[in-house]
Amino acid sequence: MIRVLIAEDQAMVAGALAALLEIEHDIEVVGTARDGREALTAVQRLKPDVLLTDIEMPVMTGLELAAALAAAGESPRVIILTTFARAGYLRRALKAGASGYVLKDAPSSHLAATIRRVYAGGRAIDPDLAAEAWGEDDPLTDRERQVLRLAGEGRSGAEIAAELHLSEGTVRNYLSEAVGKVGGRNRVDAARIAKIKGWL
Repeated sequence: MIRVLIAEDQAMVAGALAALLEIEHDIEVVGTARDGREALTAVQRLKPDVLLTDIEMPVMTGLELAAALAAAGESPRVIILTTFARAGYLRRALKAGASGYVLKDAPSSHLAATIRRVYAGGRAIDPDLAAEAWGEDDPLTDRERQVLRLAGEGRSGAEIAAELHLSEGTVRNYLSEAVGKVGGRNRVDAARIAKIKGWL
């Protein structure tokens, strides 16, 4: 049996995925998690073979989760399941160690096949998206990405500084660099551009 952990913050979606996968004769869903940090703890406790994770989750995104698992030496194969058909997200997912990248509107049979392929040591990525992914480089550093994401959520410089344990001047510098790199008119516009390109 292929032991699968699902990380998805929408309970109905997580339940539907679990029900869908439990139909398969060789796949067992061993648990679900509502955010990346909860999933990280669940991986250490449940030792799944495959982690199926969304990108956009509270506390820790799926991409941050994949990178944290790789850094910690945890061994599940990671499949990103997302609505974002964006090359920037795919590039970041591969860099974080993901072995699969599946869109949520793919046929349900495709998901089970992807899990089997990734479990066997292969990769499963949409070829058109893979070709597009090598077009434009992500110009942002991880810290610029964090700061810009929070700015895009409407946080003030002081709030960002407090959350990331930085000085307000350092936050201003990161924002200035990020806005310049993505070609935004201001921090909100820069966050919008970066999100469209899959850099946030």
